[in-house]
Amino acid sequence: MLSAAARAEIEAHLKKYPTKRSAIIPALYIAQRAHGYLTPEAIRDVAQVLELEPTEVRSVAGFYSLFYKEPVGKHVIHFCNDLPCALRGADEFLKKLCARLGVEPHGTTGDGMFTVEPAMCLAACDRAPLMQVDLDYFENLTEEKLDEILDGFRTGTIQTDAASVIKSELA
Repeated sequence: MLSAAARAEIEAHLKKYPTKRSAIIPALYIAQRAHGYLTPEAIRDVAQVLELEPTEVRSVAGFYSLFYKEPVGKHVIHFCNDLPCALRGADEFLKKLCARLGVEPHGTTGDGMFTVEPAMCLAACDRAPLMQVDLDYFENLTEEKLDEILDGFRTGTIQTDAASVIKSELA
């Protein structure tokens, strides 16, 4: 269920778009921010605010990989293991990442901090191995860098806030 504040935020964004349909993506980000993922109720509520059919909104949410339909960790790590990155050691690095976090690919750590998702392409093959955490890229990874990054997220010295990034881009 969307809060009154989330509904108001979506309504405020509508002024920036030629049609309500054009605001589906920012509306979904706002809805996702509330729970960390898009519940069926949130999709229905977004559709209601935008005066669209829930199927239309669900189809957009299903198309984009940064919308989650199930609970995920506080930070989602997309790790590129497409062929060009694999040639630069990404497959082995993905195994190391999962081992360090104690999860399998598509898994979430017990503390709910991280979800690891393999990615087909992050469009930075020349800087592999790389991962995208929320909306930030971490490239040319080494085992030492990986440890620093994971520790930084755990201690709060590294922060990404996809919701605020999206919010600022939409302002």
